[in-house]
Amino acid sequence: MILALDGSSIDGWAYTDVVNLALRSPSWLDDVVSAWSAYGLVLFGVLMVVGWWRARREGAAASVMALAVPLVVVVAFGVDAGLKLLVREDRPCRSLDVTTLDACPAPGDWSFPSNHAAIAAAAAVALMFVSRRLGRVAVVAACAMAVSRVWVGVHYPHDVVAGVVVGAVVSLLAMTVLRRYPQALALRITATRLRPLLVAS
Repeated sequence: MILALDGSSIDGWAYTDVVNLALRSPSWLDDVVSAWSAYGLVLFGVLMVVGWWRARREGAAASVMALAVPLVVVVAFGVDAGLKLLVREDRPCRSLDVTTLDACPAPGDWSFPSNHAAIAAAAAVALMFVSRRLGRVAVVAACAMAVSRVWVGVHYPHDVVAGVVVGAVVSLLAMTVLRRYPQALALRITATRLRPLLVAS
């Protein structure tokens, strides 16, 4: 079943207020937000690498949890992408008469839920299982990513909220399950050529 949701009836007014605020804001602020919206996901990749590198010194079980983070993020992205195909909500920059900072994505590049928000939230929640410090940094970054996607005009507020929920829930469930078996998984992996991924030499 395809829903073909019209998101403008949900919070189109809030979206319009945000993009109009962006147009009235200093250009340096818009440049920073646009750059973060486009490239900010790289930070989450860096945090994953840092978390894994530190986990190797704590032991194989900790490394297993750290290595699971990018896999969990991929799963969350897949769930989010599946929902996009089911809901098929047009981008707000196509449904509403507005001027946005970013170019409007092509037709068929659906809006609900936000992939960026889902990826960021999934990474943030998963990283909390690896390192509270890295996780807290990722949570702040995920919130900034969600806001930036509305600011540049490519998502409604409800798109990013839904993306955060999807990413967080999938990540929480997956990491909670994995946390029960890190020792068993570590034993299997350390018996293979992948051992250097788990234990620092």
